[in-house]
Amino acid sequence: MAGRFAPRPTRTTVRGGHVAVPAGTGVPRQSGRAGRVRSWVPEGTLDLGLVLGPLRRGPADPTFRAMPDGSVWRASRTPLGPGTLRVAVYGGEVRGEAWGPGAEWLLERLPELLGADDDPDAFAPRHRLVALARHRRPGLRLTRTGLVLESLIPSILEQKVTTDEAYRAWRLLVRKFGEPAPGPAAGSRLWVMPEPRTWALIPSWEWHRAGVDNKRASTILRAVRVAARLEEAVGMEPAAAQARLEVVPGVGPWTSAETVQRSHGAPDAVTVGDLHLPGIVGWALAGDRYADDSVMLELLEPYAGQRHRAARLILLSGKTPARRAPKMPRGDIGRL
Repeated sequence: MAGRFAPRPTRTTVRGGHVAVPAGTGVPRQSGRAGRVRSWVPEGTLDLGLVLGPLRRGPADPTFRAMPDGSVWRASRTPLGPGTLRVAVYGGEVRGEAWGPGAEWLLERLPELLGADDDPDAFAPRHRLVALARHRRPGLRLTRTGLVLESLIPSILEQKVTTDEAYRAWRLLVRKFGEPAPGPAAGSRLWVMPEPRTWALIPSWEWHRAGVDNKRASTILRAVRVAARLEEAVGMEPAAAQARLEVVPGVGPWTSAETVQRSHGAPDAVTVGDLHLPGIVGWALAGDRYADDSVMLELLEPYAGQRHRAARLILLSGKTPARRAPKMPRGDIGRL
């Protein structure tokens, strides 16, 4: 019975990369203005909500939409320009449709985006909870976007603040300084994030209105000034890519790990320096709600090479210690 019913999403499972995507109807839905199309048949089960879930920055992310017809829409800024991608699964076949200057680039990398380069069979569960979570999530694959900046900037916005504050900042900045995504509207308008030069020209008061303090804004400005060098890190091994990202002042191990998990599909890039993750891993694997990073890394040592996947499965299991203190207060420096 354990694998018969999918667990209900919680705040913890959502953080683990769970996005509710309805099952496809079996007939590809016409999306209005025709775009370039590519079909691909993945090996094994594929769950769009699990694979692409980590790319969504909150339920109102202007660059991401999960639609009632079972499709997922994403707007990206590719090396060839902005592009919109619609992905849906019908009868075991993936159908990708793309629009804009970046359409060809997005379709060419569609299998990578959906975890074709990932090897879930390399993972061997060592704990009953992890094994059960894996059994319940057979469609989990680690995505690889091939784009650094689109994961780095929102990760910087998430530093030292609540997720609600970070999601709000991302939403406001992208809608105000980005551009409408090419192609048909996906139920509601999609937006492409700003290009590096546009990020660099955002006035200080607009950062303030979006609730972004000077430290995070300055880190983003330093990153976009060397955007080309950072995007080159896609061709590196994840550890080397993290080292390059951390050369930028303000980008530490937490931010670099959160980035390469998405840009590289790095199965071993475990997030250290997180406020909640060590306690969740410690509680799930050892009953220790007060575990720190060193304890978490020790518990994940049996999963060396696959520690990020193990942490995601723990988050997706939904097992988390009961709250013993009030939530972190939500701030809004834009009101100051």
